[in-house]
This record gives sequence, C-alpha cells and structure tokens, in this order.
Amino acid sequence: MGPFNDIGVETVGHVGLVEIRRPPNNFFDVALIKELASAFEAFDAEPDCRALVLAAQGKAFCAGANFGDGDGDGGALLSGPRPGAAHLYLEGNRLFRTRKPIVAAVHGAAVGGGLGLAMVADFRVTCAEARFCANFTRLGFHPGFGLTVTLPAVIGPTKAALMFYTSRRVPGDEAFAMGLADVLVPQDQVRVAALALATEIAENSPLGLVATRATLRGDLADRVRAATDHELAEQTKLRRTEDFKEGVKAMAERRVPDFSGR
Repeated sequence: MGPFNDIGVETVGHVGLVEIRRPPNNFFDVALIKELASAFEAFDAEPDCRALVLAAQGKAFCAGANFGDGDGDGGALLSGPRPGAAHLYLEGNRLFRTRKPIVAAVHGAAVGGGLGLAMVADFRVTCAEARFCANFTRLGFHPGFGLTVTLPAVIGPTKAALMFYTSRRVPGDEAFAMGLADVLVPQDQVRVAALALATEIAENSPLGLVATRATLRGDLADRVRAATDHELAEQTKLRRTEDFKEGVKAMAERRVPDFSGR
C-alpha cells in the first residue's frame, strides 16, 4: 500500500489504522483526500482487515480544507470551494463507498470540511478538549462535504440546523451528550479507545459486518454525491458575495464579522 506523502498506514491485529500527517492543523486538499480514499480502498481489499480507525497527528483532528493558493485572502482557513473543489468532492465520495466500519479518533478540532471528514466514519471517539464546528455561515458560506446529509442523519435535523445556523463550536463532552460522538475519554486516550472499539467490532464475522453495514448505510454514498453537487453550487454562488469576503477577512483578523446581506 502507498507510498503516501501525507498519511501513515499500519495494521493492528484486524484493524487498519490510517493517520493524517499534516500537523498541527491537518488541513486537507484533493491530494490528501485521494490518499485517504486509496488507503481505505486498499484496506477494503485486505481480507484480514475488518475495521478501520481514522486518526490524526498534531493539535487538530482536521481544521478544514486548504484551497489556499497564496493570494492572501485567508484561503487556508476555508472549507472550500476553490478551483478543484468539485474534484475534491468526487474524491471525497470514494470515502463513503468503502465497505468496512470506520471509527474516527477525534482528539482535537474538527472544523468545516474537517467535521465532514469525521462524519464519514460510523463512530466518533472524542474528549472534552475536542471541538466540533460547522462554521460555514460564519464565513458567509454554505455547508459542504456532504454535511447536509451526514450531520442530520446522526444528530437529527434540529440539532444539525442549530450547528449550521449558529456556526458554534461544540466541545467534545457536549458532542457526546448530543450523540455527535459515541465514546468520551481523556484526551490522551482517544486513539487507544478508538482502536479498542474497532478491535471489538473486528472480533465479529467480517462477512456479517460488511453485509450489515451495507444494509444500514443504504444509498448514503449516492445521497452524499447528490448533496455535494448542490452544496458546491451554493458555495460557488456565495463565494462571489461581499459577505463571503467579509467572513474570510473577519476570520483572518479573529473578530466578529459585520455582514450586510450582499
């Protein structure tokens, strides 16, 4: 498998561990999503692998998408889109098409597209220090990475709307209480606990797991694909607005944005 530039891959018993290695923020781009998808697909083809853990190095789990091209408009802070965003969502859809259960080890911030990445997993293990944030409207923007499908499916439409409309940062213990995360442990135990859950899953029949997961997920990948087409169209429209420029500027300057509705 590999060679990979931005991820590490190892096997622990019947569990495949995939680690994002772009500390401290683990911003992603098309290249990173491609590597993750290739690793997931390679583990799909490994008969000995029965479950996956998605983890990350550094301070954040994933602080969002980096479409920065050095033009100084704060692009590195954004959750898309840039040239290549459509391609990014196509590569991202590969993550939803793999067959084995995934546990995300969310030890730090999962923001914007990084939250989208955490929601690819079947389960999330986290800690009180982690932050879950769909900060799109704070940027004068629209959610992406399939979150309009995946977030309501896990926490319900009202709680998802609350996260989208407020752009608030939800601490890990609150995320656990609302069902956004499934296991809450001290920060230094997040990865160990994620591996423990994946190992518990992997004790079960691999054919039974794959069949049951396929039934439960149904047409999720197709629904996410349709959602990202719509999300991208809305993002592309909003990207041309004055409010979007203000949202980006306010984030770069660490202040509350002053939106005008234009």
